[in-house]
Amino acid sequence: MNSASGASPLFPEGLRGVVFDCDGVIINSRDANNEFYNRVLAWFGLPPMTREQEDYVFMATGMQSLCHILPERLHGQIDYVVRNVVVYDRDIVPLLRLQPGLREFLDLLKDKGLRLAVQTNRTRAGMQRVLDIFDLHSYFYPVITATDAAPKPSPEGARHILDMWHVGPRQALFVGDSSHDKDAAGAAGMVFAAFNGGALSGDVTAADYPALADALRETLENL
Repeated sequence: MNSASGASPLFPEGLRGVVFDCDGVIINSRDANNEFYNRVLAWFGLPPMTREQEDYVFMATGMQSLCHILPERLHGQIDYVVRNVVVYDRDIVPLLRLQPGLREFLDLLKDKGLRLAVQTNRTRAGMQRVLDIFDLHSYFYPVITATDAAPKPSPEGARHILDMWHVGPRQALFVGDSSHDKDAAGAAGMVFAAFNGGALSGDVTAADYPALADALRETLENL
């Protein structure tokens, strides 16, 4: 775990905002997402996902994921299955959980006057469900989804957030847990915090929110 401070080269002009990925960062959703895709596969009589497929669907958009795990001959049936057979809102949403310590961390950042945003490869409707379920609307602006900008690893969404905030890339921290997040942050020139990402590393690396708060302690104290 690396530490950061106001005098650190990580934030030479100070920290002004934090961008969060959703799945794996705001919510603990990997098991729930695996359940969704495996139920779709089972309906088609196919075996559960491989580890490679699990890793892919955790970073990709929903449609990218379904097209990746299903043979092309079945792609025409995707819409029917997700609307009528394996319904995400009905079957999967109740399995989602907020990441431990997230709300306390968000409150800490808000108290310091920092801007907060989301960039996710979820669709706008999917991200809206998360914000509604956990009552998180008041924390984040803007919320950039795969409906609004090219999905990560494209830096388009991250750059859009920086433009809306009128801040430079080295004044913002991107918190993510995948290589797509890291690549998007890097291409946008932002400081990257690798969160709960196993072997993933970043300018800051932390296993959970207490650890991330500790890594940023000096930076936050100097705000």
